[in-house]
Amino acid sequence: MQQLIALLSLEKLDENLYRGQSEATDWGRVYGGQVIAQALSAAAQQADPARHIHSFHSYFLRPGDPEHPIIFEVESNLDAGTISNRRVKAVQCGKTIFFMTSSFQLDIDSFDHQSEMPEVAAPDFLPQELELREEDLRYAPEEWLPKFNAVRAIDFRSVDYYDLKNPDHGKPTKQTWMRPNGRLPDNPCIHNYMLAYASDFFFLATASQPHAVSFLTDDMRMATIDHSMWFHRPFDFNDWLLYDMESPSASNGRGFVRGKIYDRAGRLVASSTQEGILRKKRGN
Repeated sequence: MQQLIALLSLEKLDENLYRGQSEATDWGRVYGGQVIAQALSAAAQQADPARHIHSFHSYFLRPGDPEHPIIFEVESNLDAGTISNRRVKAVQCGKTIFFMTSSFQLDIDSFDHQSEMPEVAAPDFLPQELELREEDLRYAPEEWLPKFNAVRAIDFRSVDYYDLKNPDHGKPTKQTWMRPNGRLPDNPCIHNYMLAYASDFFFLATASQPHAVSFLTDDMRMATIDHSMWFHRPFDFNDWLLYDMESPSASNGRGFVRGKIYDRAGRLVASSTQEGILRKKRGN
């Protein structure tokens, strides 16, 4: 966990310019949640500390290479009233691999309502996802293996098990508890970055479940196109959070998913959406 936290401590190269390293992998790709978290870290360093992240919208253009550092360029688009906006471009070897627009806000008192947290089994009585998925690692395609780094950094405990090796027609929903494998410092920014990091792991796979396929299915093509999050309320990621995911649509070779994240007290702390490629590889 300390190694992952260190990855978010970007090296400042110049005004609005930062360098980040990647988790070492043998598979030639960077986990998308890492790039999201690092981009948030870069954006936050160029925002007033009194203004907290409330949303980001991002696009993945090319896969990241863990053998090379990622350069993050931050552009200040707006500082007005209670809102600040920052745009971050992630570059490797002269090519843009990712960009994000993020928005920061001063805390204010206003209206408050939320959706109700679903009733699910408590995490204490559920097995760790890593225990269930160790066998799957032997069959996973190389482009998906970096995602399993998140399972080691984050303790996921799924309410509903979906067999990746022998998938059946399931519901387009998934619920999983999550918290870090190791204690986070008492810094709300770190908790935001880590939640963004974790939010990418199961997400797109939810859209594959109604079709009796998974990323282990032969000739499947699954890759994130865009990922967005909204941070509604403060939270403590050292305690369990419930990720309630659903896929309302898949069509034209793409899957769409959305999620709600609750703390154990039932407070809606964040929401997320993602769209990605979901199809058989060309020629199949």
